[in-house]
This record gives sequence, C-alpha cells and structure tokens, in this order.
Amino acid sequence: MTTLEATRLYKTQQTLKRTLRVAYPSGRGRMMLRTEQDWEKSIEPVKVSENGDVSTFELTADQPFLYFKPCLVETGTTHWALGPNKLVIMTEKDMRLVYPYFFSPETGRFSPLIELESKILARDHKVRGYLPPGYDENTLSRFPVVYMQDGQNLFFPEEAFMGHDWKVESTGDDLRAMGAVDDFLILGIYSGDRMTEYTKPGYELYGRSLAEEIVPEMERRGVRVERHRRFRSVWGSSLGGVVSFYTVWQHPEVFGTAVCMSSTFSHKDDLIDRVFAEPFRDVGFYLDSGWPGDNYEVTVGMAMALIARGWEYGRNLLHLCFPMASHSETDWGTRLHLPLQFLNGAVARAYRVKRPVLGERPFDLAPASPDQP
Repeated sequence: MTTLEATRLYKTQQTLKRTLRVAYPSGRGRMMLRTEQDWEKSIEPVKVSENGDVSTFELTADQPFLYFKPCLVETGTTHWALGPNKLVIMTEKDMRLVYPYFFSPETGRFSPLIELESKILARDHKVRGYLPPGYDENTLSRFPVVYMQDGQNLFFPEEAFMGHDWKVESTGDDLRAMGAVDDFLILGIYSGDRMTEYTKPGYELYGRSLAEEIVPEMERRGVRVERHRRFRSVWGSSLGGVVSFYTVWQHPEVFGTAVCMSSTFSHKDDLIDRVFAEPFRDVGFYLDSGWPGDNYEVTVGMAMALIARGWEYGRNLLHLCFPMASHSETDWGTRLHLPLQFLNGAVARAYRVKRPVLGERPFDLAPASPDQP
C-alpha cells in the first residue's frame, strides 16, 4: 500500500492529467521526479529540452493535488531537492517552471549593503537584497523584484525602528513551503530624509532616482530579475506607501504595481486629485490599513477614487482593512503575505492568463524563462 492510499482524504471522480516542467542547469546529471503516490518510484521525463535544462513530466492523479520532489541522478547517486515537499495543483495548466536546488543552504541569504551614487538626489542610496534559497545554484531562475522603502526596517531588528523588523524572509519561507507563490527578490532601499523624499515635492526626485538610477543599476549588475515592468513593484508603508504610489503612477513604463500599507494619502501629496484628473494608467495597486488610527479613512478614499476611474477590484486593485491593527512594522510584516499573493500567487496568475494586465502578454508568463511555451 502506498503512502497516498494509506492516508486518502480526497478523491476526484475523474483522473486528472497534466505536465510539469522542472528547470535545472544541465551537465550535473539527469532529472527525475518522486511523488507522494510512491516515494520510492522514480518518474522519468517524457521530454528534455535540446539544451538539457528543462525536463517535462506527465502526471496523473484522482485528487486535485500532489506533493512531489525533483531528484537529480548523478553518477548513480540520487539527490533529493532540498526544502519542503513541493505542491503541484492538478487542476492548473502547466505554466510555471519548477526551479529546484540540491546543494545549497535551505534558507535564503542577504546581500551586503550596497551603496549607489544618486546624481539626481546628490547623495548615496543604500540597498540590501534578500535572495531566495537556491539563487546561486539554479542560475536558470529569474525573479519578480520588489523595491521596498525603509529598507533598514525589513530584515534585521538591530537596524529597525524600535527594534521591530518586517521579518520578510520568514514570510517568504512560509509561502514557499505552501506553494502559494513563486519566489520574489526583495531589494530594501534605506531611507534618507523620508519626511522630504516621501512627500510632495521631494518624492518627484526620489521617484526619478528609483526609476532612472536604482532599477538600471541593479539590472546592470546582473541581478537575476525579470526585466518587464509587470514584474517590478514598489512597496512601502505610511509615507513609504505614498512615495510608492507616486513612483508607480509617475513611471508606469518602469513599474507595474504599487503596494501601499497604511498610507497617508492627501496629507502632503495630491495623489487622489491626480487619480481623478489624469488618464488611466495600466498599473495595479494593493492598498490596506488597520483601524482605528491607521489611515483607514484616506486609504478607503483612495480605493474608491481608483474604482471610480476604472480599476477593477481583484484584478488590478485590492483593498483590505484590518480591525485593531496598529501602525507598526510588526503589523505590516504580519500581513505581508497578502500583497505577495495578490501580485504573484498561483490563483491570481491563473486568473490573469485570460485577463492579462500590465502589458501585452499574460501577467504570469515570464519571457526570460527557459523553454517557454
């Protein structure tokens, strides 16, 4: 009796079939698959790309999901992919490649603190990145990139305001284990004079610097990010949410989405006025706040303005509110998983295939991915 038979709780009336593609640099061995149907049985690929990088497997099951592990067979030794068992949804079309790793730490890593000269701001930027597990080993992978304001508050409590960071890496670990989202590459931009640069008119130069200096420089340095605006989002909380909204609104040719938590809209900005007065932008917004005392009213006001101008709830706009949530790094970090799912969740991507946003191609199909159908 297999493990699956011994623990069956779910069963479909029909047998479901789909393919699954696994990408790993060729030259180290050949790829196989093991699944919960029988962890001791290897599944061979039905197709391997000409360059050997992408192996395609056929799966069948009479339940809507399977857990699996890619395996690398190298000179008679079978290496199991590291990290939690991966989840494949049998009702999903094969649109996302799997990028396993076998010889790397099971946790991601932080980059050194990088200093970038800004001629626009006449000062230096400080940027630190979080690279997901396997980044250095599986070099076929490319990632959506998040540019986050107040980078000093994201990763390390000793740097963060009041000693409370967002715990970005642990949220990513949980979502990765669930199979709920594909990985992101997160770049935290340390703030300078945030009261000036995150509000009008100072955010005009700051937004230009992000679009014209930081994005090109990160890509010039070879950071493996997808180079289409729909894979670039700008995030922030409080005033950081305001400057994130401004930057995406002002530079829609560079960025696709803004994530704005507990933002002070209309305090020292004219963004609601601009939403009403200016043409529609093909960009998306995630807005949220706590309540009471966490900019709830102005956040709803911005969401309603966007609805009035043609944004569609659940497609290119999501607004949520959280009773009794406070204006703090701890609360923002707690709900960080929500915009990650809105932007790059499995169900969100599947929905956008037939209703593409942010450009001429479906949201979830990355042009730089290998063996793209």
